Amino acid sequence: MSQAAPARAITLAIGAILCFSLMDASVKAASPITGTLPALWARYAGLMMIVVILTAPRLRQVARSRRPILQVARSVLLMMANLFFFVALGQIGLAQVAAVASVNPVLIALGAALFLGEPLGPRRIGAIIVALIGALIVIRPGAEVFQPAAVLPLLAAFCFASYTLITRRLGPGEDPWTSLFYTGLVGAIVLTAIVPFAWTRLTWTGAGLLVLIAAFGTIGQLMLIRALSSADAGLLAPFNYTGLIFAGLLGLVFFGAVPDNWTLIGALVIASAGIYVWDRETRGR
Repeated sequence: MSQAAPARAITLAIGAILCFSLMDASVKAASPITGTLPALWARYAGLMMIVVILTAPRLRQVARSRRPILQVARSVLLMMANLFFFVALGQIGLAQVAAVASVNPVLIALGAALFLGEPLGPRRIGAIIVALIGALIVIRPGAEVFQPAAVLPLLAAFCFASYTLITRRLGPGEDPWTSLFYTGLVGAIVLTAIVPFAWTRLTWTGAGLLVLIAAFGTIGQLMLIRALSSADAGLLAPFNYTGLIFAGLLGLVFFGAVPDNWTLIGALVIASAGIYVWDRETRGR
């Protein structure tokens, strides 16, 4: 692997996490207006619409997968992860949901070592541990973030880690657009069937937020698929913690949730772990 490959994959991964954080902020803003189910539907219906439009000339080729069972499995897992996460966003704060879900990178790194045979060297282990310490500083076990609704982002983390590992398993042998097509397939079909029962009249603000959810979700998904096609899941795992930083900033800017000192300290620790991995992996072993 060239030195440029990890740098590009890390950049794509961070860009994907930023897009997902913007999508989550849009969901939190939209849920009181549209309800959670329409917001979830917009994420998948928008994804499928964009993919179909952009790949129309070769849609049959894009829809043809070498491993359709794995593709459908990852689509189901991502839909469940989004469902748990979106419901949690309607009940607790954006930064709190992101903090509880921050166990996800540990699950990805360990799963990649156990099930994919990826190396889990001392640098990656160290970065994951340091980043997890930073996440625990933000979470502060025993604080009010641990309420029943906090179980939902934990379930989302397990589902998303499984989705990520399957995506990595598919690897570069699958067209990224094929993976993106299947990413939205199950969610679009299931949610389109049930969303009429939860639909409310849309305002211009609600409609605009649904469009943002679809756009941010689709761009982030494509960036993540491309990142996982060119780098180990274990390498990219620590950078999932940047979602905590993005969530804190977006919560402050859009919802007036001011991060406390512990959140800022934890974010600094998390950023330091990510920068360390970036530096070591891009300079070569």
